[in-house]
Amino acid sequence: MLRRRHVGRVSFAEANDFQRALLNAVDDYVIVMEHPPTYTRGVRATDDHFLVPLDSLDAVVIDADRGGDVTYHGPGQVVAWAVVTVTDDPGAGREHVRRLEDAVIDTVTAFDPDHRLGDVGRLEGYPGVWVHLDGRPAKIAAVGVRTERDRDGRRRTLHGVALNVDVDLAAFSLIVPCGIPDKPVTSLEREGLVVSPRDVEDRLGRALEERLGGAGTVASVDRAPAESGGERPLIRRLRRAGVDPDAGIDVRSRKPDWLRVEAHMGERYGALRRLTEDLRLVTVCEEAGCPNIFECWDAGTATFMVNGERCTRACGFCLVDTRKPLALDPTEPDRVAEAVVRLGLRHAVVTCVARDDLADGGAGAIARTITAIRERSPETAVEVLISDVKGDPGALQLILDARPDVLNHNIETVARLQRAVRPSAGYLRSLTVLARAGAQGLTTKSGMMVGLGETADEVEETLADLAAVGVSIATIGQYVRPTVDHVPVQRWWRPEEFDDLAERGRRLGLAHVQSTPLTRSSYHAGEALREATPVAAPSRR
Repeated sequence: MLRRRHVGRVSFAEANDFQRALLNAVDDYVIVMEHPPTYTRGVRATDDHFLVPLDSLDAVVIDADRGGDVTYHGPGQVVAWAVVTVTDDPGAGREHVRRLEDAVIDTVTAFDPDHRLGDVGRLEGYPGVWVHLDGRPAKIAAVGVRTERDRDGRRRTLHGVALNVDVDLAAFSLIVPCGIPDKPVTSLEREGLVVSPRDVEDRLGRALEERLGGAGTVASVDRAPAESGGERPLIRRLRRAGVDPDAGIDVRSRKPDWLRVEAHMGERYGALRRLTEDLRLVTVCEEAGCPNIFECWDAGTATFMVNGERCTRACGFCLVDTRKPLALDPTEPDRVAEAVVRLGLRHAVVTCVARDDLADGGAGAIARTITAIRERSPETAVEVLISDVKGDPGALQLILDARPDVLNHNIETVARLQRAVRPSAGYLRSLTVLARAGAQGLTTKSGMMVGLGETADEVEETLADLAAVGVSIATIGQYVRPTVDHVPVQRWWRPEEFDDLAERGRRLGLAHVQSTPLTRSSYHAGEALREATPVAAPSRR
């Protein structure tokens, strides 16, 4: 199976960690993207190929583990990486490079039926794709690849090609591009061919499919800005993503029987409410209006929310307060730990609001909460449900070093709807958070909602991506619109459809899939961990 993903503009570092996780995936992948301004040094690069001091560059500089020399990536350049299995043969890498180059040649010539670019092809002795105008060769696409064995011994490819569409060519003047001092770099736009990078992305993705093994499955994030107009940005984003907000279910309409929950406010429910008030704790159960609060609280379980109760993001599905956040309370980790002790929890779940206002995104406070629970209740399994901490690997490492038993980060929805419902997050960023955690031996978990306008096949593609980066546990539940200002519910998924999604996830290799209308991220969290890792020791170090 070849799975193609168009992931928008992502950092080189995040894309690299994502493809590293895909190295061990069952399926092959093609990732099509664009990078912010970035210079990369391949394994043959030398610093004298930078023509100006590195600290004067208005871009990040990254050492890449692929072949090649110094090159530039930036907006207006279409980058495509292929993580595919090749034959275990010394020439497999060279043949793979030829296929990538052929896909670029196919793409460029498809947009140039009148041959305005002259001869598009290879240049003897030089990698990449070149155009020849008036006998002048100019490089229009760079290639850099490596092959590596996965844990099962398969030879897999990494990295790929970068095709210049309308990239800023001035950035190449600050380096010796690909270590070639006497041959220029060009772009489609520079040679008079004006083409949308989005159209090039689509055509190159299809060409790579054809060259690497035939048609596969496709998922794309929505990159284009919503058209301006009198409607709210949320509504405009939904329309841009192909969802008709006017066709949604009225928030006042009666819910189906399988979504109605009786309130059981027994003695333990009351005791837990008094406990949270006594310790001045916030629970996501209350803040997010979870329908399972009566069941869980009556059973003596709750999900504690740290870093305050105000979120710096305004996702279209979430009820959490979005006013300006307050300063962190340094006593909060100890108060959460005290609650865990008083409740005698075997499995504690700690979630958080997003704190983009903090340098570490709130990661340090989460790590301190894990440590506080470990010190007070060492036998308690600790699960954290975290934000993406702005994609900062250093901030994430603070949490990973605390070794939670489960690292949960929700991808929330399918690729197409990401920008519409969580504009401050990103599909690949979420996958990369999970990949980075899994690479360090943690049990990883993710959740998503249905009812926003997605299809079952799109959900399956998302589950496939979660499995590909090593996620063990997935949760799927029905989205319920909290207020008229939030994303409309497009439809109620029936219980048997949730059963089908669970089966699809298990077929893809997920160890545990909790999929019911009322499932939420931390619902039956302890049971999920035990089922996913029935004989595994805690992942602490």
